[in-house]
Amino acid sequence: MAGDEDRRSGDAADLAAMIARAAEQTAGGKPGLPPVERWNPAFCGDIDMEIKADGQWFYMGTPIGRAPLVRLFSTVLRKDEDGKTYLVTPVEKLGIRVADAHFLAVEMTVADKDGVSVLTFRTNVGDVIEAGPEHPLRFVIEGEQSQLKPYLAVRGRLEALVSRAVTYDLMALGEVVEIDGEAMFAIRASGACFPVLPAADLEGLLND
Repeated sequence: MAGDEDRRSGDAADLAAMIARAAEQTAGGKPGLPPVERWNPAFCGDIDMEIKADGQWFYMGTPIGRAPLVRLFSTVLRKDEDGKTYLVTPVEKLGIRVADAHFLAVEMTVADKDGVSVLTFRTNVGDVIEAGPEHPLRFVIEGEQSQLKPYLAVRGRLEALVSRAVTYDLMALGEVVEIDGEAMFAIRASGACFPVLPAADLEGLLND
């Protein structure tokens, strides 16, 4: 019902306002990401918030349609050593659910800097990340269809799943290299080499 959706939207806005106030107090009003890795608040329980596999955020079963709210929540995400993801402020730590990755990489640009390939990704919440030693790519093949899923390290333990469309563009940049004596299909970015899968398995994957 519309009334319930309005109430849930209001609750999400109230939560966002609380997070914004806490972040501003700590950062002194300066722009940039809050230093969530330095905060150690008490765990205050789980809330009914989930990041779906397609990158969409839900609160109490309803999509969060306001992009500024989603962006704000994304800036205070932290994945801890327990494998769980939290919204963190200086005074609260709230558990949320994540179906797959925290973000979705929806765009990739390719540049050449002195003969070195530079891959820059934009996420669905506005982060711009250059793949490389500090932001490695990793590749997973899963499911009955042997679906290839690339992930990009964003910050801390947070990752972005590379969207299907961008994955095709990414794979077009791959090359066969020898790693530990084995021919591997790999992606080079900012001087780093990220193995995707054995070269012998490449044809079957691309024919799926």
